[in-house]
Amino acid sequence: MKLFGLFKKQEKEQPPQETEEISREEGLEVYSGTRVEVTTLDGELLFVAKLTGVRGTEAELQQFSEAAVSEDSEPIHVRIRGYVDHEKKAVHLEGVIAPARKNIWSVEELALQKVGNDRAFFRLSTNRDGTATMYTGLEAGEKPCKLLNISIGGASIRSKAKYYEGDKFLLKISLMDNGPESAIYSEVKRVIEKDYGEFEYGCQFLELRDDDQEKITKNIFDAQCQNRRR
Repeated sequence: MKLFGLFKKQEKEQPPQETEEISREEGLEVYSGTRVEVTTLDGELLFVAKLTGVRGTEAELQQFSEAAVSEDSEPIHVRIRGYVDHEKKAVHLEGVIAPARKNIWSVEELALQKVGNDRAFFRLSTNRDGTATMYTGLEAGEKPCKLLNISIGGASIRSKAKYYEGDKFLLKISLMDNGPESAIYSEVKRVIEKDYGEFEYGCQFLELRDDDQEKITKNIFDAQCQNRRR
């Protein structure tokens, strides 16, 4: 195939843009009920919520987690990111939020920024020790690893153990000094070979219940606050 033909073919295949156009035509109401993360424009995680009551450019956020911002604060320009199951797409919105009533935030100037294939959730960068335990295969047993970053839906780790895409293991990590240890069932989604016989793995968390997600969210908040104090 000629290079020109290859590039031409790739140019036609742009699912994220097509999805965004469809979403704009349907209106933002299609995202009502989506579980979202709310961050500052600088990327600081504020809280996790459900986006509800979307009408035009207005909506509400039902706060699930603790907030890293006071409920009597001034209006804040934020990014609102979530994952739409029926589209299997990550949606990126922006808006201005202000406290409305307990655990409820009003949203104005709500606008769609993009819809993509990524999950694109807030990730907390870390450099903490952990373990990965596989129960079958050549790498069966508990092996040390380094947690590089973590989000509500997954994590990146570094290890000398050789895993493959689709491998599943139990990840045990603690996000804070003297903090609680979390044990999360995970699946390898991406493998990057590094120098000195090490590998980096992008992992997706599996079988998470709502209370599991809340615990992970709280631990991320606490670790984020601990990092800021440093």
